[in-house]
Amino acid sequence: MKKSVIFVIHIGFWISYFLLLFIIIGATTQGFSSGPNFVHIIKLGIIFVIFPSFIVFYTSYFFLFPKYIQTRKIGLAFFYGIIISVISTFIASLLISLLFETKMMFKGGYSSYIAETASICLIGFAAGIMSIIIKGFITWYDEIKLKEELNFKNHQIELALAKSQLDPHFLFNTINNIDVLILKSPKLASEYLNKLSDILRFMLFETKTEKIALSKEIEYIEKYIALQKIRTSNEHFVNFIVNGETSSQTIPSMLLIPFIENAFKHVSNKKTENAITISLFVEDKKIVFECENKYNENNKTLLESNGLGNDLIAKRIELLYPKKHNLAITNQKNTYKITQLYTIHT
Repeated sequence: MKKSVIFVIHIGFWISYFLLLFIIIGATTQGFSSGPNFVHIIKLGIIFVIFPSFIVFYTSYFFLFPKYIQTRKIGLAFFYGIIISVISTFIASLLISLLFETKMMFKGGYSSYIAETASICLIGFAAGIMSIIIKGFITWYDEIKLKEELNFKNHQIELALAKSQLDPHFLFNTINNIDVLILKSPKLASEYLNKLSDILRFMLFETKTEKIALSKEIEYIEKYIALQKIRTSNEHFVNFIVNGETSSQTIPSMLLIPFIENAFKHVSNKKTENAITISLFVEDKKIVFECENKYNENNKTLLESNGLGNDLIAKRIELLYPKKHNLAITNQKNTYKITQLYTIHT
């Protein structure tokens, strides 16, 4: 929700609050007739009613809601709400004692003071409840908008992924390379053909699910790298490292692969050792993914029109992992490197 709209909601609440207080004062003073009773209630309203409500409202808004309501600790939120209401009320009472004559403020004596204090505690607590309702509405609205945006972006990305996955250049080159291998080594050609079959099966079926096992994504990467290496005799063309436990983790499909595909598209010399370096580190509930490729300085275009651009990939990750990811891209010394850190969804 826009900040301006949130600001208007807050202003609207306090205007309504002051109008209600004004009506109560008018009814209590019999139509705002002059006299000590009127002065008494005005002073009481300014300090003894508004101050506690303000404190409880924004304490509930910024602290109780995110810490306890969103984590479904309703009992603790209720308990701390009462505590905050009582403390803020007694602080207001202390301010009144310091700024005004106590005997004028509480003519009814000790029993009147207790009754008024209990009433203000309830009013402050009610303000806290209204705060939680307002914050809950804003949070609910933001989540709805985020889901709508995520669905829209995912739809766009799925179309882009579909085009990228069925890249005819990769498919034709791989088939031609396997065709050449059939005469030289039928057994090896069969192995590569099975890898290509597995990749096509992965593209057609595995990517349709919301999440896949991280180990499956790694298997796809390994087979993709193996097929790409058919085109070069350089055994050290690609360096792929995986560290950490991956079997029990799940991630959105095609989360890592697009970066790797782009690296292969833009590497300049397949005879260069470690032309592409890919590393994946899994620790606790975090993934650190790095993809680095070397390129010719004369090749300024790092993204092809039929590929999945890094900006689009980054947007997808941002929507999937809001405030739980970090993407760093460096491009220097003929080396293009992407470092991605994000929390694993279990």
